[in-house]
Amino acid sequence: MEQTAAQHGHETVAQVEKREEMAGRLMVALDVPDVAQARLLIEKLEGIPCYMKVGMQLFYAAGPDFIRELKAHGYSVFLDVKMHDIPNTVRGGAESLTLLGVDMFNVHAAGGTAMMAAALEGAAKAVSLHPSLHIPLIIAVTQLTSTSQEMMNSEIGISGTVTDTVVRYAKLAAEAGLHGVVASPQEAAVIAAACGPDFRIVTPGIRPAGASLDDQSRVMTPGQAIRQGSHFLVVGRPITAAADPRQAALTIIEEMTQA
Repeated sequence: MEQTAAQHGHETVAQVEKREEMAGRLMVALDVPDVAQARLLIEKLEGIPCYMKVGMQLFYAAGPDFIRELKAHGYSVFLDVKMHDIPNTVRGGAESLTLLGVDMFNVHAAGGTAMMAAALEGAAKAVSLHPSLHIPLIIAVTQLTSTSQEMMNSEIGISGTVTDTVVRYAKLAAEAGLHGVVASPQEAAVIAAACGPDFRIVTPGIRPAGASLDDQSRVMTPGQAIRQGSHFLVVGRPITAAADPRQAALTIIEEMTQA
């Protein structure tokens, strides 16, 4: 992976390896409406070994073929479709996503432990039929980072603090056998304390210093999120809407490396 000018020539092997590791923990959110725009963005990021996160807008427009295209180019793929249905339906959906070859997908923890366990069962069935595949990381959405405590209490109907709810859902996800959760970076440390250091924490709501908050309520900078224990950072508009998306991504990776 390329380096900024200030980094050339003065790094140890360990420093280079750490930067590569952090690049692999950055998830670029391809929140664009069609394949053409996604390909333009990917072209600008070529050579950066980051995850690609495909959400509902792009997946509904482009379909499974685009996921196969990303995999053919060597990218790890997080398919962010947030399944939330009866266990049998989620089981079937998880089987299909595993057959597609994604590296991570998510379900809503609010669906309960039976539904979350069914996702794992569906993935395991796909691998049993096709041993060359692997079980993706299956993570649960706790509370969306756009959810404030007032919204959670008065509109969604869940009492208490956001942190209490997030930790309760994280424990349920761990009980169901899932690999981790999606949560804001503000809850990363308490989730790690409750569920252990190997329980993956995927954090959207990442905003470099000085960036717009957009529609996010609970945010942190990349360095702060890494220090709090986040395993993967999902970054959308600070990269995709930047004048120079490549430099924006490299700057975020550098901040993660220095955390």
